[in-house]
Amino acid sequence: MSPSRSSSNLRSIVAMLVAVGFFALMDAVLKTLAARYPVMQIAALRGLTCLPLVLLWITWNGAWRRVKPARWSLHLLRGALSVAMLSLFTLGVRDLPLSAAYTLFFVAPLLITVLSVPVLGERVPWVHWVAVAVGFAGVLVALKPSGQDLQAGLVTAGGLAVLGAALCYAVSAVVGRLASRTDSSEGMVLWMTLLLSVAATTLAAPHWKPVATADLPLLLALALTGFGGQLAITEAFRHGQASAVAPFEYSALAWGVMLDWFIWQALPEAHTWLGAAIIIGSGLWLVRHEQRITEAHANPDRV
Repeated sequence: MSPSRSSSNLRSIVAMLVAVGFFALMDAVLKTLAARYPVMQIAALRGLTCLPLVLLWITWNGAWRRVKPARWSLHLLRGALSVAMLSLFTLGVRDLPLSAAYTLFFVAPLLITVLSVPVLGERVPWVHWVAVAVGFAGVLVALKPSGQDLQAGLVTAGGLAVLGAALCYAVSAVVGRLASRTDSSEGMVLWMTLLLSVAATTLAAPHWKPVATADLPLLLALALTGFGGQLAITEAFRHGQASAVAPFEYSALAWGVMLDWFIWQALPEAHTWLGAAIIIGSGLWLVRHEQRITEAHANPDRV
């Protein structure tokens, strides 16, 4: 690996670790707010608080001429998916520890692999399907869907909500790949944030609860952590190799365990740890195998 590529990867890995930290703190805020407000209102607040920062960011970059969408249908779909994902994930973390929610959400990269075949027309090697199957087995271990002590597992409304959020995220990621072929990153962030704000606010309006003054610092934290995480993850994938950067997304589990312990004095159950190990292991194997395929294509004469 050349020194320049190594430097770019290190920079991107640091950016990914920062992004994961921001998003973990944002999720802790979501979990705190979920005890006081309806989940759809929290999704609306997530969009509304972040939108001014997105507008300032686009103005700062002078990118207004690049935000016009080429395909409205893709942006509308991503907007609807973002509403569903945030609502379901907030519902999940309201009932589950962050570490348990992250364990189930880690299935998203596996779902992206599955969806890339019919939607993007990508060819997936058979060994990748084995990794996907192993990852889904890890989800079942984390869910603990058998035995008399059913409620000790994650087969609850919260656990199923997180799995639904992961599915929405995976579909949104695949749709985002399609949109990125014709639209700028600034435009994609703007329209998703705007559509999230409008749609979630409309749906939340009938049951809207006044925001307490004491919660305003939490809303500020929601805006800053969400926007900071978005910028950091964009930076992470802009310069470094995806195969080098993506595995560090799993550092979210460490953040989840730490925040669970310090804020809510909770730790994951043994089956959650085991399920997380299986899911993360299959995900890391997928990333590593994809890297080997890429390197083989780039160096066809190399044995």
